[in-house]
Amino acid sequence: MERSAHVFLFSFVFFFSFSLLFDYGLAGTSFELVRNQREIMKNLSQSLPTSPSNLLWNTTNPDPCHWSRVVCSPAPASNVTGLTLSGLRLGSANASISSIFDLLCRLNSLEFLDLSQNSLTIIPSCSGLSKVKSLNLSYNHWKAPLPSFSSFESLESLDLSFNHLEDVGTQLDGLRRLKRFNLSANSFNGTIPVGGRGGKFPSLEALVLSINHFQGDIRWILDYKNLSMLDLSQNDLSGPIPDGIQRLSKLENLILSSNNLTGKIPDGLAMIKNLSRFAANQNKFNGSIPPGITKHLKILDLSYNNLTGKIPSGLLSPPTLASVDLTGNRLEGPIPENLSHSLYRLRLGGNSLNGSIPSAIGQVAALTYLELDGNHLNGSIPSQLGHCRNLTLLNLASNQLQGRLLKDLGNLQLLVVLKLQGNHLSGEIPNEFLQLGNLSTLNLSQNLLSGQIPSLISRLKNLQVLNLQSNEFNGSIPNNISALASLHELQLGNNKLSGTIPDMPTSLTVLNLTSNLFRGPIPSSLRELSNLEILDLSNNKFSGEVPNFLTQIHTLTELVLSNNQLSGVLPNFPSYVTVIASGNQLINSNTSSEIRIKRNTNALIIIAAVASAAIGLGLVAAVLRLMVSKQFYWVEDEGIQPAENLPQVINGSFITANGIHRSSIDFTKTMEIVSNPSNIIMKTRFSTYYKATMPNEVSYTVKKLNWTDKIFQMGSHERFGKELEVLGRLSSSNVMVPLAYVLTVDSAYLFYEHVHKGTVFDFLHKGLENALDWPSRYSIALGVAQGLTFLHGCNQPVLLLDLSTKSIHLKSVKEPQIGDVELCKAIDPSKSTGSLSTVAGSVGYIPPEYAYTMRVTMPGNVYSFGVILLELLTGKPPVIGGIELAKWALRCSARPEEREKILDSRVSQASLAVHSQMLSVLKVALACVSISPDARPKMRNVLRMLFNAS
Repeated sequence: MERSAHVFLFSFVFFFSFSLLFDYGLAGTSFELVRNQREIMKNLSQSLPTSPSNLLWNTTNPDPCHWSRVVCSPAPASNVTGLTLSGLRLGSANASISSIFDLLCRLNSLEFLDLSQNSLTIIPSCSGLSKVKSLNLSYNHWKAPLPSFSSFESLESLDLSFNHLEDVGTQLDGLRRLKRFNLSANSFNGTIPVGGRGGKFPSLEALVLSINHFQGDIRWILDYKNLSMLDLSQNDLSGPIPDGIQRLSKLENLILSSNNLTGKIPDGLAMIKNLSRFAANQNKFNGSIPPGITKHLKILDLSYNNLTGKIPSGLLSPPTLASVDLTGNRLEGPIPENLSHSLYRLRLGGNSLNGSIPSAIGQVAALTYLELDGNHLNGSIPSQLGHCRNLTLLNLASNQLQGRLLKDLGNLQLLVVLKLQGNHLSGEIPNEFLQLGNLSTLNLSQNLLSGQIPSLISRLKNLQVLNLQSNEFNGSIPNNISALASLHELQLGNNKLSGTIPDMPTSLTVLNLTSNLFRGPIPSSLRELSNLEILDLSNNKFSGEVPNFLTQIHTLTELVLSNNQLSGVLPNFPSYVTVIASGNQLINSNTSSEIRIKRNTNALIIIAAVASAAIGLGLVAAVLRLMVSKQFYWVEDEGIQPAENLPQVINGSFITANGIHRSSIDFTKTMEIVSNPSNIIMKTRFSTYYKATMPNEVSYTVKKLNWTDKIFQMGSHERFGKELEVLGRLSSSNVMVPLAYVLTVDSAYLFYEHVHKGTVFDFLHKGLENALDWPSRYSIALGVAQGLTFLHGCNQPVLLLDLSTKSIHLKSVKEPQIGDVELCKAIDPSKSTGSLSTVAGSVGYIPPEYAYTMRVTMPGNVYSFGVILLELLTGKPPVIGGIELAKWALRCSARPEEREKILDSRVSQASLAVHSQMLSVLKVALACVSISPDARPKMRNVLRMLFNAS
């Protein structure tokens, strides 16, 4: 499988480390350690700081060779040859590092030493460590200048990755035996520190310098003839790949992604017989692709460059070739007919390719991912595609394909995502499509499809996104569409649909019925859509009043009713709902809503005067009628429950030890408050937020989770209470942690400090203030990154199911707090795989791999954070005109001249310094939203890159 530069690096380094362990004696530990080393190890075990990790040292066994983290040689008189002391907080205030180093220096047989994931700022320096061949100091707090490594004269492998290094000086100059060197994810600027005539490390075989700010050209690489692994990705390197690259005949992996490299791809790469992977995506390479470059390759990634010309006829045919990505270039001409039978991934989207899809593609049995979108391909979809039975992703969108939908595609039983939108396909949806039981996304929009939506569509039980808009479908929506229990997005706009709107799946978050032929009242069945966020009924012939139940759908954020025949008074929607209702005969009772009523311009003044008088009289009459019938007070108290009907508390418990909160929070009073809808301050897909003011006037934010919702798997009250108490002990100013909780039969209520000024979404996209300046946006980015890094770094990492600008609350415009952290304990994705995207993020934030993997991951959280960064940089929402912001930004960033268009001009033009820093943060954002999860940096590294952005 394709792997990112730094992930490949770590697997490479760890493989080497473990090979060293075997070389240094892991195979045999049956002989006891020599007596003096046994005493040293005993003292060392007593000197290490107490931690759960340290409990692995079972000193009840007198022979340390049987302890974990210890490797001994198999000789009759065994010696300690390998020692792993990672993650033991060495260097922190509670660790006597000098005594530990003194003991290490007495283990003069050590050949492998792992001190990673500590807090070290110094290293042991003594002649006793002269035999150490492998030293791992990654994930510490190193800053320049480094101490001298002169005592490690035998060093062959050195890992200094994920530190704060800015310069290595001359401290490493004596390491002439160094073969493997890792400096990735530091804070380097300037030129590469290993350059120079002849090479500073003549024996170097693996060099990883990724994720820094190195500048300059890469001509120096030709000095390292023994290199098999070279990773220079995610830097600011420029210039061409040097001529003579073929002289690096041992090179197996060359990774140059995400730099500013220019020029042509050299022909010499084809001459390196050992080269297995070449990744040079997201650079500025131009010219044509060398014909023989894939002769020996397994993986080629040249996506998002400026490559032109045709795809060479033999480029895709070598028998060992497994993955090719040429997305986002300027390639033209046809797709070659000759295709390797080993290809499992072929990505050619975002080019100018023409001609037809080659029928030979049906012979590629291994093909799993095929993306040909955004080209000028024509003709029909070849029936031979139906032979590619391993396909899970098929994307042929935005081409000029014609003809009817192929029945043969129904053979692709593993298909999860099918995107055919933006073509000229015609005819009806074949019944064979309805056999694709694993299908999660079906997008057939913007075609010429006709006929009725087949009733058998209810067979697609795993369908989460169904987009049929902008076609010529007629008739009614199938009555059994509610059987699609996992569906969260239904797009049927711009068709000729009519008849009665049936019951919809209650899982829906987006329902778009715009521009059809529906008439009559807005159906009451919509009241059941308790998860709905966006409802578009515009450009139909709906009549009557706007039903009040729409105001009770507390997840609703956007309601579009324009251009219908609606009349009466528009109900009063919460302030967080955007209502667009122009082109109706409605009276506005909600000043936060956008309503434009059509008027005859010639009689504007007369009609306005008459309308004003009528409205005034009507309001007076309405108030009098309500007062007489005593309904005036009923309206004000609508939704308040009598005391005997309040939720019955099963368990109320404090998590915080703060005495002020313990004395302020009144659980009984809270049940009264949350029974009144007027106290709602916000709704999200999973939660309802209330402002609860206690009898002593102290206010709290109370969040309600609906215990009976089918997506919640909270189990017993006792278990969930314990999970909340664990979360409540988290200590991060950038994470909302509960102070107390109340459990009832139906719901869970969580208490937080009331610091809510709005969400990041509100400030960016709903105009709570003028456009946030860049310092505020940058502070928000740092705060969210710090909170997410903290959550990922917990002993049991906390993964976020819905990380978006709507789930990030602001204490001030520069102080964000991540919300909904408890959802990882309240929702069990393994029991909801059929509708994972309903619990794994909002539209626009969901990583592409979730459609295939069906599980929430750290790289998935990083992707969602990358979208948040893009929102802060662009000022745009996560979806623009049906296109996800991440995809739009990746496509624009492929062209250097387009990057300026990504930035929000309202803030980027403030100063040159702001503009420069925004471009640096943009680079971080683009790394986070990489298509491949392996290519995304870890949050700890993301935070470091943001701190270093300038």
